[in-house]
Amino acid sequence: MTLGHLVMGDIRAKAEWNYERTDWKALLRTLATDGTGAMVLYRLMQWSVHRHLTPLAFLFNKLNTIFNNCIIGCGASFGPRLVLIHATGVVINNEVRGGADIRIEHQVTIGADRRRAPVLGDGVFIGAGAKVIGSVRVGDDVRIGANAVVVDDVPAHCTVVGVPARIVRRRAPDSPIDRPEPSPMVVM
Repeated sequence: MTLGHLVMGDIRAKAEWNYERTDWKALLRTLATDGTGAMVLYRLMQWSVHRHLTPLAFLFNKLNTIFNNCIIGCGASFGPRLVLIHATGVVINNEVRGGADIRIEHQVTIGADRRRAPVLGDGVFIGAGAKVIGSVRVGDDVRIGANAVVVDDVPAHCTVVGVPARIVRRRAPDSPIDRPEPSPMVVM
């Protein structure tokens, strides 16, 4: 996939997230929103790393830190349609690996513990202030609640919250939204 396709895919995904549409007006609005610049600089950094243009990669990394208050390690790798909903305070370790369709809110940390970093599946949402730390695996279609601290593996199709994070919902693989598990009916 080319750099242009990755960047446009990210911007379209963010327009869909923010405005639930991807027409040219939504795309223009998306270009002016918080986080979009950080997404573009990340993709430019990733492109530079793959081309062994280390000084250029470090430049894009520092620009992201200075202008967006967003730190993403040069070796971090995410699949297509990455969305930084708000980039302020985001810190992502150099060794992090993520799939496609990752959505990240502000003040999120995805960090290593003893040089072991998280691996994120596809379709992961990470709420504001959440921390994902250490050699954890986060499955596909996982929702991590605001301020949750994930230090253990999270299976696919779950929602986790709390400190430390615990599963509060499980969804069927084809379910597009969080739904609480049905509670037993009480007859009075």
